[in-house]
Amino acid sequence: MSYTFEKGRIYRMPTHFGPAPGPRQLPDGLAADPDRKPQRMTVSASFLTDAASLERHLPEHFALVDEPVVTVEFHYLTGIDWLAGRGYTMVHVSWPAVFTGLSDRASGKFLAVVWENLADPIITGRDEIGHPKLFAEVPAPRSFAGRQLCEAAWMGFRFVELAVGELREVPAHGAPNGSDGTLMLKYKPRTGDWGEADLCEVTLTPSHDPHVTIERRFTGDAQLRFHRASWSDLPTMAHIVNALADLPVLEMRGGAVIHAHGGKSYLDQRMLR
Repeated sequence: MSYTFEKGRIYRMPTHFGPAPGPRQLPDGLAADPDRKPQRMTVSASFLTDAASLERHLPEHFALVDEPVVTVEFHYLTGIDWLAGRGYTMVHVSWPAVFTGLSDRASGKFLAVVWENLADPIITGRDEIGHPKLFAEVPAPRSFAGRQLCEAAWMGFRFVELAVGELREVPAHGAPNGSDGTLMLKYKPRTGDWGEADLCEVTLTPSHDPHVTIERRFTGDAQLRFHRASWSDLPTMAHIVNALADLPVLEMRGGAVIHAHGGKSYLDQRMLR
């Protein structure tokens, strides 16, 4: 007898072996500890760019808000419950935007692209919550001469480098946040009808996360560079990296290093219309 899908359970391909464990669906008998795990170190840098250059990378129904400031964040995660204590690294690229749909309006940071160094969070994040995730090699950060140094590469081609130095500790409380959360576009092509979308929707990660505790926060100066790539350097990503490399850096807006722990499972992710 063939199987049927259980309502309220999360499946991923291949679906034939039952509901799939992951960050939003732990195995029976395993309890998460979102107030203590994961441990997280975030290194970030921001720069002011040209608004017109940034707007061409926004989807329909989106517009820039505030200044056209691009932020790149390296998130180093360890002790993740749903990976049985393992960790991975994320690289986020975002800028402030507002979405105005048929019935919803939300403003926050538009998450343009994410790189991660492990397939499991890439698959779960793309399929379940709509994060625009790609693979990259992201080694552990280096601390040298008072600077935190971060980089990401693909098969040996280093496409982004970030450094934050002259660090000064500041109060560890969360920064004031008037945004609705993180906005992103979830897209899947229609098989056999190329150029058409099987799914195209805007998703929102609400900004409130009651589980995150910031332990220490530092601010400092920052350096950031995306390296232009030929097609043979990055056969499936050169168009993305080059678009970011072509954004004019009008002014660096500094960087930060944050040590924190805890985090939600993104079960509060929702679609906007």
